[in-house]
Amino acid sequence: MKLIIAIIQPSKLEEVKEELYKQEVNLITVSEVLGHGRQKGVTEIYRGAKETGNLLRKIKMEIAVNENFVEPAIKAIIKGAKTGEIGDGKIFVLDLQECVRIRTEERGSVAIG
Repeated sequence: MKLIIAIIQPSKLEEVKEELYKQEVNLITVSEVLGHGRQKGVTEIYRGAKETGNLLRKIKMEIAVNENFVEPAIKAIIKGAKTGEIGDGKIFVLDLQECVRIRTEERGSVAIG
């Protein structure tokens, strides 16, 4: 089991979700976050407003998957998020020790689905 964390541009969220759904990756948690990489201090447009500053609005997606879904999920995120511009984002893949479905108390890869 793996936990995929993707930091993407807010404007690319719907495209990334669509690409993930095509790969049958459906269990996604999404958070609005602030951060910067190398592009700190860059001005960007968010919901029609120009923003300049050290921390830029980003979307953080957390996706728990079984091993056979790791590469399809990564490719889907890249396909949906990539513009070729600075600030497209990052993908992190971590080992997931355990997963428990609270309702049924199922554990492990069965709990992920």
